Amino acid sequence: MDVIVLGLMLLSLTIWLGLVGFWGQFWRVDQQLEVTETQLQSLPVVCAIVPARNEAQLLPTTLRSLLLQDYPGSFNVFLVDDRSTDQTANFAEGVAHAIAKPQQLHIISGELLPNGWSGKLWAVEQGIMSASKFAPDYFFLTDADIAHDPGNLSRLVAKAVQEDLDMVSVMVRLRCESFWEKLLIPAFVFFFQKLYPFRWVNNPNNPTAAAAGGSILIAREALERIGGIQVIRQALIDDCALAKAVKQKKKADQQGKNNQSPIPNQGRIWLGLSTLTHSLRPYDSLATIWDMVVRTAYTQLNYSPLLLLGTLAGMILIYLVPVVCVILGVVWGNWAIALTGLLGWLLMTFAYYPTIRFYKCSLWFAFSLPAIAFLYTLMTLDSALRHWQGRGGAWKGRVYPNPDNL
Repeated sequence: MDVIVLGLMLLSLTIWLGLVGFWGQFWRVDQQLEVTETQLQSLPVVCAIVPARNEAQLLPTTLRSLLLQDYPGSFNVFLVDDRSTDQTANFAEGVAHAIAKPQQLHIISGELLPNGWSGKLWAVEQGIMSASKFAPDYFFLTDADIAHDPGNLSRLVAKAVQEDLDMVSVMVRLRCESFWEKLLIPAFVFFFQKLYPFRWVNNPNNPTAAAAGGSILIAREALERIGGIQVIRQALIDDCALAKAVKQKKKADQQGKNNQSPIPNQGRIWLGLSTLTHSLRPYDSLATIWDMVVRTAYTQLNYSPLLLLGTLAGMILIYLVPVVCVILGVVWGNWAIALTGLLGWLLMTFAYYPTIRFYKCSLWFAFSLPAIAFLYTLMTLDSALRHWQGRGGAWKGRVYPNPDNL
């Protein structure tokens, strides 16, 4: 038994050494938008698209921050009222008048959701269709719960223009105030970066593609090139689906050119973190965070039972085995097992600490990663169970059990 336990621990330790040393430096939290220089010689036309469903409570803060962007170029906001029941449209109009920006805000009454579309993407599609009359150079896709730093749009546009990018996206700082938010939200970002290392996403020669839906700037030409939002109309993880479509288009276009030199300004995306723009969406309890994760966890695994089993086994091996080995090693008096387990635990704490520091949480939360991972493992399993029961993908009063059934 000692040999088996030690073997599992050595395997876990080897995986952590590989993750820290060779997995895109995902843990370093060094891809941040705020380092971008915002000086531009030309000012592209930008239209923001904001899908809003029952967001009246947040709009006085979030919409105000969007309308008060310091971007000096042409900028209009298209808010799509997705059949709200809380007077979202009236609140939005009131915000615009209160800050003397009524001409900059365009409110669209959302039409009935057609078959084959997710609610958010149908709202985005309607916003893009309305905004197209301004012939924008870029669409700024953002959520109604995002409080934007005044310079957020200027930095996004500057990043796109200066580096000749098709799409720029930032994972805004998620709310991290309650105990459960401090325990689980930084880990959500950590796991996302491990799944999609930002350095790999930002490398045009690496196929990894991802984005964060709260703040996406996409070139109109790039969106048209992939066929518009409708190409991902069924996606529940729409941000990553959009990023994949944009980045893969480069590969397809290059193959069509018989392997000639890379085509400029196609398929180039960038994803980073923001220290200043943040989400106001509260997750005050374990239940709210649980539902947020469960909504798309099994979708991320392509609804595959085999991938689910592999993920559960991987989470146990990587995050739980080190702690179990420390406990068993102490109980059995086998210090080789205990010390090897402790080394693995310290290594994962080292990897997680930059994210904990980014979110200004206590160091003790970094040591709690095994317990946090155990909760996320249970969430992933629950996501699959809900899917099999026909209750998957619930959001804003709508349930999307399976993209094939949308």
